Amino acid sequence: MNKIKQFYSINFEKIKRKKANVKFLVFHYTGMRSEKSAINKLSDKKSKVSCHYFIKKNGSIINLVPDLYISWHAGISFWKKFKKINKYSIGIEIQNPGHQYGYKPFNKKQIRSIIYLSLKLAKKYKLKNKDFLGHSDIAPCRKKDPGEKFPWELLSKYHIGVWHSLDKKIIKSYRQKNINSFEKKLFLNYLIKIGYFFKKKNTNSILFAVKAFQRRFRPNLINGKIDLECLKIAKNLVKSGFN
Repeated sequence: MNKIKQFYSINFEKIKRKKANVKFLVFHYTGMRSEKSAINKLSDKKSKVSCHYFIKKNGSIINLVPDLYISWHAGISFWKKFKKINKYSIGIEIQNPGHQYGYKPFNKKQIRSIIYLSLKLAKKYKLKNKDFLGHSDIAPCRKKDPGEKFPWELLSKYHIGVWHSLDKKIIKSYRQKNINSFEKKLFLNYLIKIGYFFKKKNTNSILFAVKAFQRRFRPNLINGKIDLECLKIAKNLVKSGFN
C-alpha cells in the first residue's frame, strides 16, 4: 500500500480539536475534471474548501489537513443530533468527475485505498461502521456525492459503512410497489432514526432526503418515491442498529 503523502492545505481552522471529537468519516467525490484542478481548489485560500485526505485515480493518498484540525469539506450539514459536521468529522475526497462531468465507477486502486485509509482511521478514532457517511447523507438538499456508484455494499464487508441484510432477489420484488400514508410516515420516522435531517412539512426537503437514502441504499433506482422496497430496507437498517 502506498505511503500517505503530506501536502498540507492552508484551508482549515487553526484551533486543534480533541481526538474524541472525531465522530464521523465523510466520503466525497471531487466533482472536477482533473486531479490537479481539484487539489488546487482544495489548497487555494480563496476557495475556502479543503479536506483531510485526497485519493487520486492511481490510489495514492495525500494528507491535506492534519486529522485534529477542522477542514472545510462538509458545509451546512446535519446528522442525528449533530450539525456543522466539519467539527466532528474527517473528510476524504476521491477523484471522480462526478455527475456534472461524466460520473464514473471508482476504480480498484481507489477502493483499496479507501479500505486501507478507512480502517486505519477507524482504529485510531474508534469509529464504528455506522460512523461512515457520504456527503449526500449529511447535506441531501445540496449534494449527491459520493453518489450511487460508490461501493457501500462492498465496503460494508470491511465494516466500513452499513448495508442491509435483505436478500437481493426478494427485496427487488418490492420495488415500485405502493405503500399507504401510514407506511410512508413510518419510513420517514426510520429516516430520522438512521440520521437523516429534513423539514417534515417541506416537500422538497423530504424528496431530497429520500433520494439521498436511495442513492446510498437502493442505488439502482433513485426517483425520490417511497415504495415498499425503501420501507423494507429502512426498517432492516434500524432493526440492525443503524440508529
